[in-house]
Amino acid sequence: MALTRRDFIKVLGAGSAAGLISGCGNDADKLSSQDNRYEVAKTGNARILHITDTHGNLLPNYFREPNINLGFGPTFGQLPHVVGNKLLKQIGVKAGSADAYAFTYNNFEELAAKYGKTGGFGQIKTVLDSLRESAGGIQNTLTLDGGDTWQGSGTSLWTRGADMVEACNILGVDVMVGHWEFTYKEEETLKNIGFFKGDFLGQNVRIIEDALMGDEYITMTEKYGGNGLFDEDEGLPFKPYAIKNVGGHRIAVIGQAFPRTSNANPKKYFFPDWSFGLREDEMSELVADIRKNEKPDAIIIISHNGMDVDIKMASRISGIDAIFGGHTHDGMPTPVEVKNAGGVTVVTNAGCSGKYIGVMDLNIKDHKVIGYEYKMLPILTDFIKPDAAMVSFINKMRTTKYDKDVVEARSAKMSNNPDRVGKTYDAILTEKLCTTEQTLYRRGNFMGTWDQVLVNSLREEHDADFAMSAGVRWGTSVPAGHDVTMEDLMTNTSMTYGETYVNELKGSQLKEILEGIAENLFVQDPYLQSGGDMVRMGGMDYTIDPALGLGQRISNMKDDEGTPIDPNKSYKVSGWAQVGSVGNGRLMWDVAADYLRKQKHLNLTKVNHPTIKGVNNNPGIENYDGKLI
Repeated sequence: MALTRRDFIKVLGAGSAAGLISGCGNDADKLSSQDNRYEVAKTGNARILHITDTHGNLLPNYFREPNINLGFGPTFGQLPHVVGNKLLKQIGVKAGSADAYAFTYNNFEELAAKYGKTGGFGQIKTVLDSLRESAGGIQNTLTLDGGDTWQGSGTSLWTRGADMVEACNILGVDVMVGHWEFTYKEEETLKNIGFFKGDFLGQNVRIIEDALMGDEYITMTEKYGGNGLFDEDEGLPFKPYAIKNVGGHRIAVIGQAFPRTSNANPKKYFFPDWSFGLREDEMSELVADIRKNEKPDAIIIISHNGMDVDIKMASRISGIDAIFGGHTHDGMPTPVEVKNAGGVTVVTNAGCSGKYIGVMDLNIKDHKVIGYEYKMLPILTDFIKPDAAMVSFINKMRTTKYDKDVVEARSAKMSNNPDRVGKTYDAILTEKLCTTEQTLYRRGNFMGTWDQVLVNSLREEHDADFAMSAGVRWGTSVPAGHDVTMEDLMTNTSMTYGETYVNELKGSQLKEILEGIAENLFVQDPYLQSGGDMVRMGGMDYTIDPALGLGQRISNMKDDEGTPIDPNKSYKVSGWAQVGSVGNGRLMWDVAADYLRKQKHLNLTKVNHPTIKGVNNNPGIENYDGKLI
C-alpha cells in the first residue's frame, strides 16, 4: 500500500539530520515538512513524470557524475557540457549539499558517506506515488520512461529484461521507448512488450522490406498478440505516438528510439528485421499531422536521442512543447529552452541508474501550453521509505535459482560458469570479490577506473599487448574503501553479447580505430555523433586533440613502458562486446571476476588516462587525473 502524504512527510522527517535541503549548508538538519523536496506542489494542470536509463538497477546504488563532459562549437559551455564547481555556480547550488552530491562528482566519497546511495525502484515508486497524490491523483499525471531500462544488471540479463518489465508495471509507467531493449532477441523484445502494460512507441523504427515480404516475421508477431506489428502497410513495428488524457487535457506523446541502434549494437544477431534512424523529416511531418488532425492540447516527445541531438532537433522542428530525453545520462538540474520557428521547445534529460525523477507541470489553457515549471528530484535512498509491493517483488525475483538449462536455451555462453548452477540470483550477486582502494567509476569522456579493471583483466586473460573496452555510459560506482561485489561488476558488464576476444592488429589499425571513435564522439554536428564515450585502451597511452578533424586527433601512441607504437608492427589486442561479430572467449564478467578475486584488495597502480590537448579553458573538464597540454 502506498504511503499517504502525511506518512510520507513523517518518513522524510526522520532522516532530517543528514540534510536534504539544497543550499541550506549547516542548517540542513532543520528539515521540516514544509521543506520536503519530494512534496512538489502542483503548479499546472498536467504533470509529466520522467525517468530514463535505469539500466536494470532495481536496487539503490552509487553513481559518480562525470568530471569530463566536453562540448565544442555550439555546445561549448552549454548544459550538459559543464561539470563540477562550474556547474554548481551556474545552477546556484552550494558545495557539499545534497544537490551538489547528486549533480556533480565533487567530494564524491565524502558526500556518498553522508547522503548514501541513490535510486532504487522501491524508493522511486514511493516518490512517484507522492508526486501523483500532490497532483490531485494519477489521472492528472503521465509517467514516461526514456528507455535503456531492461538491460544493465545480472537479473535483467538472466531474465531477459522480464524483471524490469514487471517492475515498470508496478511503477505505473505509461509510455516508454527503447535502445538496449532491442539487444535481446527480437522475439524476446516482442514478448516483453506484450507484458508491458503501457505504450511502447517508436516513430523512427521501421520493418525492413525483406521481413514484410516473408511469413516468418508476421508469424512471430502474431504469436505475441500482434504487439510487434503495428502497421504493416507503413512498415511500422511500433506505434509512433499515443494520445493520453492528463488532467482532462489531450496530450500527444511521440516516441523516438535511439536512432543509431543498428550501428551501435549487433543488428544481425538481435533485431535483423528492424531499421533505425533519426528521421527528422518524418518527425516534423508527424508533429504537423498530429496538430492538424488530433488537435491536442500539447505535444511532447519521449526520446532516446541524447541531449545534444534533442536540442538540435528542437531547434529545427516547430510544434513540440517539450522533449524528455535519455541516452546520454545527463542529470539536467534545469531544462534548456530551445527557440525555433514556432516558438520554444523545452528539452531535458533525467540522468541514469534511477538517480533522478524529472517533474514537469504544464500549464495548459485554451488548448495550448502557456507555461511550465520543472524540477529534477535526486532520489536519496536513505530518506525514502521503499514501497512494500515493489520490495516484495524484487526480493522474490532475486530468490530465483540460476538454471543452466534455461539460460543455455538463450545463450550457451551465458551459462559457462558451473559454480552458479543451483544458486539464487541474490547469492551469486552478493559475493564479495575484493575491496577497492580507489573509487571505481566509469562515466566520463575518457578512461574510468572501472574501465581500467576491465582492460587489465582482458590483457591478463588473453596475454595481450593491449585491450579495448567500449566507452558505454552505463555502470554504477563503488566508493573507495568499499567491498566490490559481483552485483557491482555485473552493473558494468551485463549485456547479451559479453563475449571476449583477441585479435592481431597493426599499430596503424589501432590509430584508425581511435580516430574513428573520436570522430563519432567529437564531431561538432550532433546528428553525426554515434553516442557513447571514447573507447578505453588498456596498456596504451596516447594524446588526443578533440577539437581537430577526422584523422588528426590522435598522436603520441605509446605502450606502458613508453615505447612508441609502430604503425607497421602487429600487436595482440583483446576486447569484448564486438558489434560486427561475437567473440569466442569467456564472458567479460567471468574474466573480470577472476581478476578481482585474485586482487583481494584492489589498488590500481596505473590508469591509462590519455593526454588531452586544447581543453584547459573548457568548462566540461575539471580535476583531470591525466595530463592537459
